[in-house]
Amino acid sequence: MQDSTLQISIVVPLYNEAESLPELCAWIDRVMRANHFSYEMIFVNDGSRDESWEVLKSLSVQYPSIKASSFARNYGKSAALHEGFSKAQGSVVITMDADLQDSPDEIPALYEMITTDGFDLVSGWKQKRFDPLSKTIPTKLYNAATRSLSGVYLHDFNCGLKAYKLEVIKTIRLYGEMHRYIPVQAKWNGFSKIGEKVVQHQARKYGVTKFGLERFLYGFLDLLSITFVQTFGKRPMHLFGSLGILSFFSGSIITMWLIGEKLYNITQHLKYRNVTDNPLFFLALVAIILGVQLFLAGFIGELMVTNSDKTTDYQIKEEIS
Repeated sequence: MQDSTLQISIVVPLYNEAESLPELCAWIDRVMRANHFSYEMIFVNDGSRDESWEVLKSLSVQYPSIKASSFARNYGKSAALHEGFSKAQGSVVITMDADLQDSPDEIPALYEMITTDGFDLVSGWKQKRFDPLSKTIPTKLYNAATRSLSGVYLHDFNCGLKAYKLEVIKTIRLYGEMHRYIPVQAKWNGFSKIGEKVVQHQARKYGVTKFGLERFLYGFLDLLSITFVQTFGKRPMHLFGSLGILSFFSGSIITMWLIGEKLYNITQHLKYRNVTDNPLFFLALVAIILGVQLFLAGFIGELMVTNSDKTTDYQIKEEIS
């Protein structure tokens, strides 16, 4: 049940961030107390191999506002956010990374944009980044592609620092690597007032980045996937049925034309050849068969979509509440 008096839920996914956790908790607590916010810190330990979970258990004694879940293994950021969102009760939900590159000092302004300015979602924009060119250039290309395909005009989709109305995160379905496209999902779910705020990007203080260049390839593939699912996920027949009908009728028309041409030549005592001797006939036959298969694929998809529920599948090993 939602706690109506709770103003902010801060959701922090983490993986091997034992060194940064004490400083992050102290920083968040200091900002929350200075602004007199009622809040909770929700940490999701994504199968860390260091002492992150032991550090969290120790910190939970010092900070009663801490809630935490620990996965049995590493499932990825989407699973961690999904778990954090399921536990969030504050009227505004803030997400941030655990590596101290996101500044908790940004939280009051983000909260104000949600509660006063009426935004459904506010995404951070790390306008000035402390990352190498091997990371910043692919990031710019990825963001440009996402803006073009999704129609959501943000500069930094992958920024971990975001603020949401509680209702927004309760409608989001996260699986795979879809955490990058929460703003896109929010817009498609009817939460169209999406804002952006320039935020400070801190240089990494401890450890190393957990993401390689492969995330940009996976991110682009996920973008194609979510665009396809959003457009045709509920009505697969619209895509497969349309292609099937087009293919079937194209093949049928070619076949009838070949038969008609042969009959015409016969009646006019012209030279003709059997329809099956024409290579075009076999192309037409393939088109007819493909059309039937596509139509059946759309029909089966319609049957499946009524019973499917694609959710994140993960196992929680331990919790702090």
